[in-house]
Amino acid sequence: MDIQSEMLRKLKTRREGYSLDRDFYIDPDYYRQDLENIWYKDWLFIGHDCEIPRAGNYFTVQVGDYPIVIVRDRQGTIRALHNSCRHRGSRVCTQHKGSSAKLVCPYHQWTYELDGKLLFARQMPDGFDLAAHSLKPVHCETVGGYIFISLADEPMNFQPFRDVASGYLAPHRIGETKVAFESTIIEKGNWKLVWENNRECYHCAANHPELCRTYPEAPTVTGVHGAMNDPEINAHWQKCEAAGLPSAFKIGSAGQFRMTRMPLINGAESYTMSGQRAVEKPLSSDARTGGIGTLLLFHYPTTWNHILGDHAITFRVLPLGPETTQVTTKWLVNKEAVEGVDYKLDDLIHVWTETNDQDRQIVEENAFGIRSPAYQPGPYSVEHEGGVMQFVEWYSRYMLERLERGATPLSRVA
Repeated sequence: MDIQSEMLRKLKTRREGYSLDRDFYIDPDYYRQDLENIWYKDWLFIGHDCEIPRAGNYFTVQVGDYPIVIVRDRQGTIRALHNSCRHRGSRVCTQHKGSSAKLVCPYHQWTYELDGKLLFARQMPDGFDLAAHSLKPVHCETVGGYIFISLADEPMNFQPFRDVASGYLAPHRIGETKVAFESTIIEKGNWKLVWENNRECYHCAANHPELCRTYPEAPTVTGVHGAMNDPEINAHWQKCEAAGLPSAFKIGSAGQFRMTRMPLINGAESYTMSGQRAVEKPLSSDARTGGIGTLLLFHYPTTWNHILGDHAITFRVLPLGPETTQVTTKWLVNKEAVEGVDYKLDDLIHVWTETNDQDRQIVEENAFGIRSPAYQPGPYSVEHEGGVMQFVEWYSRYMLERLERGATPLSRVA
């Protein structure tokens, strides 16, 4: 049986409210289908405007088989380009981030403008067409200080996400912040396990003592149901809306993204051990109101976010293999904030540094157990794991739709 038919059969017979079959978490051929049908077709969060504030600033990233460079051109436009020289394919930008007046391939010095146009190719024959050998572009969109890319030939419509996200993000002016700290961890588990762990707080009390000092464990906060009937959440929304901060729960029609503003517990202002602000300067002048809680923003398959009054924490998920996932966390602060004056770095990053490592251990133990031939899909808690169920439904529906469109059958790798 070809891989697509096998996956379709398992998705169609999947028991609703249960975890996925073992192969979805460990099989290299299933992982390849995830890349082709999700990662190479959907909009992916990749970074922030503030990381490349000036012309020539760039950063690089790897999405599956594709090396990508994100660069700001001379007109101030943020562009995404395939980081593969049009000569013999070498990577043009080899560093994680940097700045350059031109993009120069280190192999044979083919030189590109910041928008990808080929300017110079040494000792090529007469009549060589520079215009036909520009770096290949990648679809790129920005909203509220966030950069998204799509590797698809014809990308999905970005406008529904923009319409919702722009209002929620605008008061925080993420495009005018700076990255105070960045960390990347490798989790030895499938990317879907990383997301499933993120989408519930059923595990929080036993595993996240630092986070639980400020973040509510209530399923109405983490999940996708019940928030509208929670009086504390509704009171918080009314308070924030009165201050001009869009807050009510919104979810995309396809379930791919959602956002809402949620209260923290015990009157906490931020994710710190004391619950007090980590940064004296607010994230922006539009978000000075105390007690605004956290703006939760999720967009499958690449990002979840916590945006507070004093700083923001953004997370990027990228698959490295069938059982390996990269999670990059960035702490954003007011661009005028000074470390050691306006904030102490240890106070700023402690809670999520600890939480990330705890989640890494959880995901790796989960993956370890799933490798057992004795594993079989288990039932989710309807009360506590509604967010997980929604993620798995989104994944299953998207894969079903795309596999049924008749992709070329692929046999199993021997």
